[in-house]
Amino acid sequence: MQITPAEIAETLAMVSKQHLDIRTITLGLNLRGCTDNSIDAIARKVYDRMTKAAEKLVPTAEQLEREFGIPIVNKRISVTPIAEICAATDATDFTPIAVAMDAAGKEVGVDFVGGFSALVHKGASSADKRLMESIPNALSATDNVCSSVNVGSTRAGINMDAVLKMAGIIRATAEATADRQCIGAGKLVVFCNAVEDNPFMAGAFHGSGEADEVVNVGVSGPGVVRAVLSDLPKDADLTTVAEAIKATAFKITRAGELMAREASRRLGYAQGILDLSLAPTPAPGDSVAEILEAIGVGQCGGPGTTAALAMLNDAVKKGGVMASSSVGGLSGAFIPVSEDAGMIRAAERNALCLEKLEAMTCVCSVGLDMIAVPGDTSIEEIFGIIADECAIGMINNKTTAVRLIPAIGKTVGDRLDFGGLLGYAPVMPVNRNAGTVFAHRGGHMPAPLNSLKN
Repeated sequence: MQITPAEIAETLAMVSKQHLDIRTITLGLNLRGCTDNSIDAIARKVYDRMTKAAEKLVPTAEQLEREFGIPIVNKRISVTPIAEICAATDATDFTPIAVAMDAAGKEVGVDFVGGFSALVHKGASSADKRLMESIPNALSATDNVCSSVNVGSTRAGINMDAVLKMAGIIRATAEATADRQCIGAGKLVVFCNAVEDNPFMAGAFHGSGEADEVVNVGVSGPGVVRAVLSDLPKDADLTTVAEAIKATAFKITRAGELMAREASRRLGYAQGILDLSLAPTPAPGDSVAEILEAIGVGQCGGPGTTAALAMLNDAVKKGGVMASSSVGGLSGAFIPVSEDAGMIRAAERNALCLEKLEAMTCVCSVGLDMIAVPGDTSIEEIFGIIADECAIGMINNKTTAVRLIPAIGKTVGDRLDFGGLLGYAPVMPVNRNAGTVFAHRGGHMPAPLNSLKN
């Protein structure tokens, strides 16, 4: 499908007036050739591989920005899950690899590096266990490295031992970065049904079915959708609202398709997926919560919020798949608290609670994202939140995730300030009735009946 000059002109108007941007160009890299029995040798190989493969990523993205006038907010790298390249080493701490990833990312000028990761949904290898145990130290010793662990899937069920382990690691990571607003936990996500071509952080990693180098692009544009809905009459019915969202998503995705094609061609790497998720920022007018309010919900979190979000998510997907043959990743609507000015406002007014956010994750594109909880939240309570979210993903055959930040030394009413795109997070109350038995039963939650599809 050809991209016309009229489309480009319309896109430029979206950029100048409605906060349209390309949220990220993420270069996925296969690191399987970096394996060694020496942890230091692996670290050196990882650094060399990343710096050589990504040396033109940022200059190419900046050139595209200048030529097309569309901002590219982040340039990122995702790599093979690090646990997968560490089976040959007997090192107990994988932090040197994270430090090498961080140094390589800074050398080539990217904003984040993802892939300090492990996939343990059916079981954990020795390397997987050592990686998970390395996460608190690795994320406290680096600035831009992100970590993810997949603990469940529809086909495999949920590894409940891994869920409990990650609950403790989340808390330990927050404690290790307590002097920096507990930001380590903000770079750590626990998944069910993780996808292998996600360009967004903190959950990006380069999956086993991918080519050696792949360019994945994540678009955004909640401000554009909100502006379109604001122009609709108040008596427009929901079919009209859905059609307006769908048409807008088509246009946003076309802009991303153009940039993805050009980035792939100029870098000489395979074109991967286009993730059309509506990814908010703390900037005024760039909020998914405000889209829901423009649809007609009085305050995000109030009755009707989940229904409005379901319609939004579906319309975004329908519009996107008509605009590109490469739509993938997560693709839908993100509902992070700290990164969305409307979500922050709703949480501060007590209109939005953790339980309502959990309900919303049944119909959004990911899960509980960038949520600050009291610093004394117990391991069992964190476990329960992760387990609940994984169960939603497992049963509904969708990606769900938890990026929870225990605010060490803080309580409800306080806040964590991260700055930039991460914004700030009001500390939200947690239901204290988790108990102590469920978390410690251990074992494996069996896959649901709907996993039997063959």
